[in-house]
Amino acid sequence: MADGAGLLEAKETAAREVIERLRGEADRILAELGEAEAGLERVVIARETVSEVLNPAVPAREAGVKDEDGVVAGVMVVPRRREGLSVRVLPEEYQRVMALLDARAGAGGVRARDLTVALGREAVPSKIECVRSMDKRLVARGWAVEETPGVFTPAVGSGAPAAA
Repeated sequence: MADGAGLLEAKETAAREVIERLRGEADRILAELGEAEAGLERVVIARETVSEVLNPAVPAREAGVKDEDGVVAGVMVVPRRREGLSVRVLPEEYQRVMALLDARAGAGGVRARDLTVALGREAVPSKIECVRSMDKRLVARGWAVEETPGVFTPAVGSGAPAAA
């Protein structure tokens, strides 16, 4: 019986070591993911800024990067929120996000995954990251708040319309 207890103790120790190693690896990966997300956000903001500077006559919602055929692709400029500015100035998809945030504000906020599903998108990492990027952009421009990491709510006085 003593040999059986010793074997179980050795297996328990080995399992704890594996768990500790995996936790360390997960922490490293999460830190790396955070750095990559921050880098992506900086690039997106830089691209939007360059687009705004190079295309001052183009309305904000139409600014973008043109491909070789002259078709605007990608960038939707989100203006900084200021007093008296309505969510109607936001691109349509951002208005939808703001309406969903407003509708669920009483529930303590919404995660990007839940917003992705509510927008009718498939809950796959690429779609969730796209919505998370939109949420982060709304936070950076004063339209939304991220009081808890990954949980978004509309900023006070953002003028988000109630969702029907």
